[in-house]
Amino acid sequence: MSSAHSGPNPGGPSSSVAVHSAGNARKINFCQWCGGPTKHEIPDGEEKIRAICTVCDKIAYENPKMVVGCLIEHDNMVLLCKRKIQPSYGLWTLPAGYMEIGESATEGAIRETWEEACAEVEVLSPFAQLDIPLIGQTYVIFLARLKKPHFSPGPESSECRLFAIDDIPFDSLAFSSMVVTLKLYAEDVKAGKLKFHYGIINKKPGTSPSDIHAYTLDYHLQS
Repeated sequence: MSSAHSGPNPGGPSSSVAVHSAGNARKINFCQWCGGPTKHEIPDGEEKIRAICTVCDKIAYENPKMVVGCLIEHDNMVLLCKRKIQPSYGLWTLPAGYMEIGESATEGAIRETWEEACAEVEVLSPFAQLDIPLIGQTYVIFLARLKKPHFSPGPESSECRLFAIDDIPFDSLAFSSMVVTLKLYAEDVKAGKLKFHYGIINKKPGTSPSDIHAYTLDYHLQS
C-alpha cells in the first residue's frame, strides 16, 4: 500500500493533468458539432494537445467531471452502500455519483443518495473536496443526516448498512476517494472535531478503479 501523506507536490499533479488531457484529446476522432475528422495539435496560444476539427476548426475542450455524494451520520454510525454495478461490484461506498447539468452540488448529492440508498437527507456542511487529476474527477462529499430513519438499496446497490466508525470495511471500499474520505472522517471523529478537507489523490497510472491502495494523498489542507 502506498502511504498517504500531506504536503505540496509541485511536479506530480500538474504533469498528471497534462498527460491526462493530452491522452483524452487523442481519443476524440470526430467533431461533435459537424462530424468532421479531427487532428491533434497544440492550438496557437495554448500549451496542450487538443482535438481540432479539420472541417469547422472548432476545438474540443474536455473538462473534469464532478462526483458528489453524502457522508450520512446517524446514531454515531455512517451509511454505506454495497455496489451492484461495475466498477467495484460488491464493494462498499458512500452514496455518490456524477453531478447532472442543471443541478447544484448539494442537489446532486441528495439525488444520488436517494437513488442509491432510498434515503431522504438534509445536507449539513461540506466535508471534503478531493481532486483526482489522472482520471479527471473531483469529488465533493457533504456531511448529511437522515430526515427519516429509513433507507434501502436502490437499483445500483445490493445492500445498505450503517457502520460504526471502528467497523467501517476499509479493505472492501470501492474507490480510493472513499478510503480517503472515511479515514479523514474517522480521524476527525476520534479527535473530537470535524474539519473541512481538501486534497489531491494521485493514482498510480495503469491501476484499476478498484485498486484502492495505489495512491498518495498530496497537498492535504484542512480547516
